[in-house]
Amino acid sequence: MRYWFFVFVLLAIDAKAQSSLCTTNKKSIELYTEADNYRVRGQYREAMDLLNQAVAKDRNFCEAYFRQGIILKAVRDYPQATKVFMIGLNTTNDPKKQKAFFYELGDNYLLEGNYTRALEFLDRYLESEILNKPKMEQAMIWKRNAQFALRNKKVTSEFLPRKLPDTVNAFAMQYFPVMTADEQELIFTRRVGGGDNDDEDLVVCRKDSLGRWQPPVSLSPNINSPMNEGTCTISADGRQLIFTSCIGRRGFGSCDLFESRKVGDEWTRPVNLGPEVNSPAWESQPSLSSDGRTLFFVSDRRGGLGKKDIYVSYKLENGRWTKAENLGDKINTPYDEISPFIHVNGRTLFVASNGLPGFGGYDLYRSDYENGAWTAMENFGSPVNNHEDQFSLFITRDGQRGFYSHEDNNKVNSSILFEISVPAELQLKYKSNYVKGIVRDAQTKKPLGARVELFNINKNVLTSYVQADSVTGEYLMVLTQGADYALYVSHPGYLFKSLNFNYEVQENLVPILLDVNLDGVKTGASAVLNNIFFDLNKYDLKEKSVTELDKVIRFLTDNPSIRVEISGHTDNLGTAAYNLQLSLKRAQAVSSYLVTHGIDQGRVTQKGYGAQKPLAPNDTEENRQINRRIEFRLIR
Repeated sequence: MRYWFFVFVLLAIDAKAQSSLCTTNKKSIELYTEADNYRVRGQYREAMDLLNQAVAKDRNFCEAYFRQGIILKAVRDYPQATKVFMIGLNTTNDPKKQKAFFYELGDNYLLEGNYTRALEFLDRYLESEILNKPKMEQAMIWKRNAQFALRNKKVTSEFLPRKLPDTVNAFAMQYFPVMTADEQELIFTRRVGGGDNDDEDLVVCRKDSLGRWQPPVSLSPNINSPMNEGTCTISADGRQLIFTSCIGRRGFGSCDLFESRKVGDEWTRPVNLGPEVNSPAWESQPSLSSDGRTLFFVSDRRGGLGKKDIYVSYKLENGRWTKAENLGDKINTPYDEISPFIHVNGRTLFVASNGLPGFGGYDLYRSDYENGAWTAMENFGSPVNNHEDQFSLFITRDGQRGFYSHEDNNKVNSSILFEISVPAELQLKYKSNYVKGIVRDAQTKKPLGARVELFNINKNVLTSYVQADSVTGEYLMVLTQGADYALYVSHPGYLFKSLNFNYEVQENLVPILLDVNLDGVKTGASAVLNNIFFDLNKYDLKEKSVTELDKVIRFLTDNPSIRVEISGHTDNLGTAAYNLQLSLKRAQAVSSYLVTHGIDQGRVTQKGYGAQKPLAPNDTEENRQINRRIEFRLIR
């Protein structure tokens, strides 16, 4: 009895569903029903063929036209979808059926970039719908985008988008480009065939001696596998890589983030970033700070503000990552935020979002980190943003050029890489330069895997640090406008090297090539303390000397058996007696600081040499500045 009851109910439901259709042609209904079985499985060609037969049986079958429009949208044939939706709309006077067409036409015109027509149909939908709150909310988002686009589409910019050469765009799909700070390597994800099950790999293009991009090659057999290696990020020096892997490696969720380091010319076996970063959900689209110690990424884990949110994690001294934190509502919305990119300046974050006013789909936005917080996101503008989806932006260190992948909305599984020029009015507030070279033993010339630290000496804050390559000794450090920097190069058993780069008002962003030779800790070894500062003709230590003085204290603490001479030197301006006195008092000021901060007085001597030991001829102001210095020498 129960069986026949359920059969009766199902037949009644089916009859009710069929009676609500705008056709009574049984053959049309049969074809329509069969077509939907194919549609839900993504077999669109078969579904369209059956729907064509259904409307041939009844030219007023509005639901069949509606289903055709949905399929055409799915394959991104938006002009044809619009045409079919309009045919279907004109076949019915039923308000309930009409508002479904209004909704889809509003979205479809937005996807085509026809903002005026999009607004027309979105308004008609919002006037007719009173119950479906989620759809009404979505329609309001689309309406806001159309209004924003109409207000801003006439804004002229000088982005000058241009495709990268076919040498680079060699595949059906290439996306999420990243670049080393010296712009010698371009790394991106590629898919050869473009199919849904096509293998993703990471490839790299390198520049030749003439600055031309060479054909892409596999990044490394240690990284690429028969499974998918997806979106990636690389540190400024090109030696730390984090990428997405979804299949084939042990993880915590559907897609996890993995890390690899380049030692010499070889990438290490990837390691999962662990449960502090990865979750049982989906993690992808990573972006590393220039020194590789701050990681932004996307996750759809529970507890976020939207469907997909941007998170951040920090790398500790022991190599572990801190528990990931949601970036909050200044960056994330109740909708999707994806594809974060942190510029090498460490202060400007770019994000793709479909939850903020834009031109339609995903637009690119930017936010700056100021006074300990992120500013409100700002649309990056037309023509980079348009009615199609935009994401995976990369901006060069000097802020003048960018690279991004453009997904062709008229083709399924097709994307290519573009380069743009960033107009002056949209360029970054803080641009960056870099210093790079090789660290070696001063005597043997053997490469050293030294630690390279960058301090903001006005704030006495460690800004970033990197490790020179243990095989080649190569290092690269990013220098960002807006600070006076002390750069320290150190290695166990060696005297540290002190350098100064004042970028408070520096506008010259020509890359600096600087090899560093370190002397072993032995009697006679010496170093100039380039970050000790005095006012003219004064011997009182300036506040920003503290970073350097503390560095000396740490060195003496780590090497308790050595003694040092602190010597003062001047240029040849003024009398010899005055210069001797000034140089001695400056040396005494440094020695006094060391002693009052815990260094035994018997380990420190001081001497003033005046102008007796110049490092350069006193014939220019630049050379005289070199000669005005404090030195640090190891003695018995």
